Amino acid sequence: MSTHHLPALQSSLFDQDDELRLGPLDGVRRTELGRGAWIDLLPGWLHGSDALFDHLAAEVPWRAERRQMYDQVVSVPRLLAYYGAGAPLPHPVLAEARDALSAHYAKELGEPFATAGLCYYRDGRDSVAWHGDRIGRGAREDTMVAILSVGTPRDLLLRPMGGGGTVRRPLGHGDLIVMGGSCQRTWEHCVPKSTRAAGPRVSVQFRPRGVN
Repeated sequence: MSTHHLPALQSSLFDQDDELRLGPLDGVRRTELGRGAWIDLLPGWLHGSDALFDHLAAEVPWRAERRQMYDQVVSVPRLLAYYGAGAPLPHPVLAEARDALSAHYAKELGEPFATAGLCYYRDGRDSVAWHGDRIGRGAREDTMVAILSVGTPRDLLLRPMGGGGTVRRPLGHGDLIVMGGSCQRTWEHCVPKSTRAAGPRVSVQFRPRGVN
């Protein structure tokens, strides 16, 4: 689709690095959520991330989807792209990120990250509803989903299935979050709409084969 009408990113004062490069993963910090679920967080893992945002916004073949919602068909409030196992990713640094994550989590995960799903949140009106990645093996097995965010930060919220306190993490400008353990089965997550002025953001979700 044409990207001429897509919003421009306001550059971050904290990410003026001209070179796209990944930092070390040994600075990742884990938070135990309970019920066997955890998240790992590493702010600013990707340096020069504004340049990656610009590249993805312009070069990825974004698609707008419509889905059945009860008795009507509605537009999905974000743009989407998907790269299956073995498909070339839209920038070499994403392949580097996937391989680095696969190596770092090899012992816990037991397999590599294989696919990449991309979401383009154009402004505060774009969102994703509460859900867990429970299509496929994620419905019955512990697994991991690693998300690299570039562009303007948006809040990712997590809450226990069935209700409970909400965990909020703003993600953007090269931040990494990894949801692991039972997180997809026992917790759910969302990116809510924002009434504050919100610039554009792209999130890249790396998943093992057979997890959606």
